[in-house]
Parts: sequence; C-alpha cells; structure tokens
Amino acid sequence: MGAYSYLPIAVAMVLAASASVTGAIFAADRIEKNAQADLARAFAAAETDWVSVDVDGLQVTLTGLAPDEAARFEALSVAGSIVDATRVVDQMEVEPGRAIEAPDFSLEILRNLDGISLIGLVPASQDRAELLERIGRLSNGAPVTDLLEGGEYPVPGTWEPALDFALTALADLPRSKISISHSRVAITAIVEDVETARRTETVLARRAPPGLALALDISAPRPAIAPFIARFLIDEDGARFDACSADTEAARDRILSAAIAAGMRERAECRIGLGAPSLAWAEAVSRGIGALARLGGGKITFSDADVTLVALDSASQAEFDREVGDLERALPEGFSLHAVLPEPVAVDGTGEESAAGAPEFVATRNEEGVVRLRGRIADARSRDTVESFAQARFGVANTSGAPRLDADLPEGWSMRVLAGLDALSHLHNGRVVVQPDFVSVTGETGSTASASDIAQVLTRQLGDGANYELDVRYVEELDPLAGLPTPDECVEQLNAVLAIKKVTFEPGSADLDAEAAETIDKLAEILKNCGSAEMEIAGHTDSQGRESMNQRLSQARATAVLEAIVARRVLTSNLTARGYGEANPIADNDTEEGREANRRIEFTLLVPDTIAEDADGVAADAEAEAEAEDETASEEASDEQN
Repeated sequence: MGAYSYLPIAVAMVLAASASVTGAIFAADRIEKNAQADLARAFAAAETDWVSVDVDGLQVTLTGLAPDEAARFEALSVAGSIVDATRVVDQMEVEPGRAIEAPDFSLEILRNLDGISLIGLVPASQDRAELLERIGRLSNGAPVTDLLEGGEYPVPGTWEPALDFALTALADLPRSKISISHSRVAITAIVEDVETARRTETVLARRAPPGLALALDISAPRPAIAPFIARFLIDEDGARFDACSADTEAARDRILSAAIAAGMRERAECRIGLGAPSLAWAEAVSRGIGALARLGGGKITFSDADVTLVALDSASQAEFDREVGDLERALPEGFSLHAVLPEPVAVDGTGEESAAGAPEFVATRNEEGVVRLRGRIADARSRDTVESFAQARFGVANTSGAPRLDADLPEGWSMRVLAGLDALSHLHNGRVVVQPDFVSVTGETGSTASASDIAQVLTRQLGDGANYELDVRYVEELDPLAGLPTPDECVEQLNAVLAIKKVTFEPGSADLDAEAAETIDKLAEILKNCGSAEMEIAGHTDSQGRESMNQRLSQARATAVLEAIVARRVLTSNLTARGYGEANPIADNDTEEGREANRRIEFTLLVPDTIAEDADGVAADAEAEAEAEDETASEEASDEQN
C-alpha cells in the first residue's frame, strides 16, 4: 500500500482529535457557567451579597469581606451545597471585631413577705457584704437571696445615689419590685389603701435625687365601699357630687359623663371599689342624674340599691310626678326609688328653733379643734351619751357646752345627734345642725374623700331616705399630704423643737429624765411625716472629763433617743445614732452656760455621699472606744456635769 493510501486516515484522526478538544473546551465552559450561575442563585437566596465567586474549571474561589466569622462559615456552607467542598478555595477575609461595649449596671429587687431577692449586674467594687447587711435589716428575718453578678467596668457617678434612694424606698414597701440603673429607678408596689398610695408617691417623688428618672406604680387593693353610695346635687351653687362610687373604670367614666351633661363643671372624684349592688350600677346612677337635671335641681342619693330623690321645694307637683314615674320605669331591675317633694327647710343654727319651729342640736368645731355643743337633748341619759361620744371623738379637753333637756323631741333624736357628731369628726373645722327631718353639715377639710365619707356616715346611720345637706370644702393647706415637709424642712422642724426644749438626761448617764418625754413625743410626731429621709441623731457633750468617755456617753445618749423614738411606733430604718463627744462645740466650754449649750442632741440630714463616710467614722469611733483605758474615779465625777 502506497503512502497516499494512509493520508485519508491521518486526516480523519486529526479532525477527530480537533473535534474532541473543541468539545471538551465547550463542555468545561458550560460547567463553569452552570456552577457560577448555581452559586450566584444560592448566595442570593442566603442574602450573602458580600461574596464574590470565581469559577476556573473545577476550582471555585470565594473572595469578599465577611462581617464576622459566622458569616464566612455560612458562605463556605452555601458553596459546599452546590459544588464539592474540596473544590472550594477560601480567600475571604473577616472584618476586624468591634470592641465590646461596657454593659449598664442594673439591679432588680423583689420583696414580699417571704423574703427579698436581688438579681442583676453590679460593679465589682460594690461592697456586697454591706449591701446584703443593709437589705437584711429590712427583711425582718426573712431570707435574702443574692443572685448578683459583678462587673469590672467604669461605675457612673449616679449609680450610688440611685441605689441609696432605691434602698430607702424599699424600707417602706414590703410588697414591691424595684428596678435600678444609674439614671432611672422604677418602683412597682402594693400598699394597704389608696391614701397610703398617694402619700407614698408624694414622699418618693420628693426624695428622688436630682436628675434621676423616676417611674412609680404604687397601687392599693380596691376598697370595700359600704354602703355603695353616689349622691348628686343641683342647686344654686351648681351641679356636683357629695359622694361618688363606681365598680369599674368604665362605670366611673359613664357616671362622670352623665354629671357633666347635667351641668357639673368642676373636676370630681369617683372612687372605684368593691360592693356594687348590681352590674347595672352605672346605668342606674346615670339615669337618676338625668332625671334630677330635668327636674331643675335637688339631690339624688344611691345607697346600694335604694334610691332617694329629694326635689327642690320649688318644683311643681305635676313635674315631680312625671319625672318620678319615668325614673321608676327607667331604673334597672333591683333598684327601688323613694321620692320626696319637701317642705321648705330653714336652718337657724343657734340651737334653739328654726324659723319653721323645728328644734335643733348644733355642734361647732373651730380651727384649733375645740368642739362646742348646744341645743336640745331628750333626757339626762342621752346627754351623757352624747357628751361621752364627743369626748371620745374630739378629746375631753376639746369638748365643751351644755345642751339643754327637751322631753318633747321626736323618737330617734339621740341617734341623729350622734350621726351628726360622727360627720363633724371628718372635718378640720365646721358646723353640724340636726333637725327632726334635716341635717346640715358645713366646713373645711384636708381630705378629698371627706364629703364622700360623711355621706356614707349619714346614709348608714339615718337611713336611705334621710334628707341632709353637705357644704364641705377641700382646703389644700389642710391636706397632710400636700403639707408633707421636705427632708431639709424635717431637720429644721426637729431642731426647732430641740431649740425650745432640749432632750435632757440623768446626770452622767444616758437615761432620759422625766422632762424629756414631752420633747421626744414632739420629735416622733414630726418624724412620722418625714418618710425615708436619711437622718442622723447626733449626741454631743462638753469637754469635762476624758475624751474617750465623753465620746461613749454621747453615743449612748444618741442611741437612747433613737430607742425612745422606736418606742413611739415610728419607723426608724432611715435614722442613725452617732456620738461625737466633745469634738463639735457650739459654745465656750470655759463657762457653765457654754458647757450647757454643748451638751445637746441634734438632727442632721445625711446625703448619699456622706453616708458611707459616716459609717467609716462610726467604725473608727468604736475602735477608739475599744482601746480606751478605764477612767479614774475623779474623771467620772467630773463627767457628771455632762
């Protein structure tokens, strides 16, 4: 076979090889594009858009800046789910980690009758033993659970004042949760009654350190109101409530809306409590108020399910009958209506007889609390009962007068008089006039609840259909809550009492003498309104005798005053007794007058920054005492002048 016979075969082999190479190139390119597309879709689905993919044959290279190590690992996992993980080349980088921010210190205190729990992060420099000891003194023997962690981070300068404030609040709140940070304290607590809740919120708001955000949620169980009462009036002075009760917030809003529609313009209080006689209470009261408004005036009283409507004596009989009939049909089931179109009432107020000839009993109470009784009493036994009741309510020394006997008085007169005196006891000053068919109560009070309380007293004791009139004015200056002193004012008042009459002791001892009781009583009364303000009872002596003994004596005397205050049932968790000995004279110790002035008890307000310093001072004083030598008899004798 010639050479030319092999030529076609060679050409065919070359063409076949060229086709194979071309096919392989096309196949590899297709594989790369498919892998690139599959990886792009996978990374898009994983929202990993920071990854760049480069496919070179079977090798897949990942590049890009991962936000963190977890994101880099996730990118590798996504790529490994599309191609063989051995084909993936990781050239990704990770962003440098940011510095960890220091956490905020926070402490949550949970307190109930079973104990106190502490949870949170506090500075590592916090004296945990001192903190637990201070809280332990509040637990009355109940366990204190410490679940705190410590952190080595900078301590804000406002942390300690916030903590001190929270702990003083904790002392007065046996059922509470207090959350503390350096800039905010949130207090949630349950107290005995609404009045205590108001007082507590007022005191805490005044005690809070400047700049501290304070969130208060002080609540009280809903009181049981008996009788459940609402009393609405429309007369020449306008429309108003003497008493208002509601079983829910929605009921309160509905009742107040009806009162506003009837002409009430001033803000009114409507107590929410337990004891409503019907779920339809708000409907009944609202309908009654509407009927009274259409009559043009009078008063309507709801006492439980009994309704008494007393129209104005100027109302026409026809109009009265129409409105009473409509109201009887409109009242919800279970409510009964008693309606009266009264004869004109005239109050004389002298204790003799009214213009209509009705006998009267009159009791007046002046601003000093002195009560004078005059007017008519049925017999000697009834007079003794009335006088004894008045003395029990107002004090023997504050009761005077001699009501005269009148055998013609109607039955039940003495009960009406006692009800009037009970009503008068709710006033700071005022007058009560009792007639056979009418009782008038006028005066001033420092409690927004007094009018409602008086209405309850008269309705309960005189009966649901009783005709009475209240003109009770709330005076803010008489309100003990509005008049609570600030911490600085407390200290000023305490030291003012001591300036008038010192606390005195038996010579050379820490025993209070007989004359000290009156002063201690006055101090205790002031302290009852001072809340949780941190104060120090400081004892001082003159310079007679050995210095160490003077220091011990002053400490013992300060402690004796503290114990005497405790004996008068005053909370003293905010009080500290400290003796200063002869260290802080206010007069010349070279004269008897000066030494007498230096022998004294003083009250000092402690601000948070100084409490720890004072504690260190007490410890130092105690150490000095322990090292002091026994005094000689002559030194003891000279100290008896202190």
